[in-house]
Amino acid sequence: MTNRKIIHIDMDAFYASVEQKLNPSLRGKPVIVGGRPEDRGVVATCSYEARRFGIHSAMATSMALRLCPQAILIEPRFNVYESFSRRIHKIFHEYTDLVEPISLDEAYLDVTENKKGIRNPVHIAREIKRKIFLQTGLTASAGVSYNKFLAKVASGYKKPNGLTIVTPAIVAGFLARLPIGSFYGVGKVTEKKMLSLGIKNGADLRKVPLRELIKKFGKSGLWFYQLARGIDETPVEPYHKRLSFGREVTLPEDVVEIETIKKILQKLSEEVSYLLVRNEVKGKTITLKLKYYDFKLITRNRTLNYYVDSQEEIYSAAAGLISKTEAGTKKVRLVGISVSHLNEEELVQPELPFRF
Repeated sequence: MTNRKIIHIDMDAFYASVEQKLNPSLRGKPVIVGGRPEDRGVVATCSYEARRFGIHSAMATSMALRLCPQAILIEPRFNVYESFSRRIHKIFHEYTDLVEPISLDEAYLDVTENKKGIRNPVHIAREIKRKIFLQTGLTASAGVSYNKFLAKVASGYKKPNGLTIVTPAIVAGFLARLPIGSFYGVGKVTEKKMLSLGIKNGADLRKVPLRELIKKFGKSGLWFYQLARGIDETPVEPYHKRLSFGREVTLPEDVVEIETIKKILQKLSEEVSYLLVRNEVKGKTITLKLKYYDFKLITRNRTLNYYVDSQEEIYSAAAGLISKTEAGTKKVRLVGISVSHLNEEELVQPELPFRF
């Protein structure tokens, strides 16, 4: 399916750029948006000035400040970022209603058939970037191709303020040079396994027979085989039937102290509550998710006899589930909370998840 026209828009250092836009004194300075170091906070994002010091998202704030002591730390203001995001998504819908939000600062657009009848998707991408800058003062990077995977990779190719086009004619060479960690579904664990097998980039991946990939990676083997050949028929899906709302965080260091885990749960409960309230839904089932140091993943849940959306009630239920886990005796590397059994099966607006 090389006749589709897909655009991936990714805002540049979105949270930090919003803060610099609203406070001109921050422009040109290393800005970190994230939690406080005393609360074991992590970096949500940072300005490009801060990235020069090696700071990146999901890094412990304490480490980021050691790398750049002069950096300016700002706690996230999701309501402010969301207001900017809605203005940006309104621009997307001027061209197509086939918009799939990935986060507040990222989305896919299918412009194969578009409202303005523009045949060249590159022209649409340029217009969207220009309008975003004129209306918000922020820059965005765009990738244009015939599927979501290639458009996504392309958008990150020339950041910030980039525009990259991957056509069928150049896809083989483009993917051949692509580091294996940049392929969909290749996380840190899979990347390590790929490298151990001598698979360093797309060219290496393409050489591996399908049977061997399935043997090594199970069902994902077919997926990797197709991606190496530029095949991704995943549709752009503008609306999702949400069965739950959740947040999770991988910790910069494994923790064993229950009080530390509870502090993390308080922050996650606040964010999940925000999502529920914004989407005007409540839920009955609260699920606690933990991943131990040995990567064993467990979940524990509790179903209430009434619907909730408040931070206090979500936290209380989640914290009460800790006793049903090995937390306190076994180190934990990931903590998550989700609320399901919602009182509305279909949401009018899709969730715009936060990314850390």
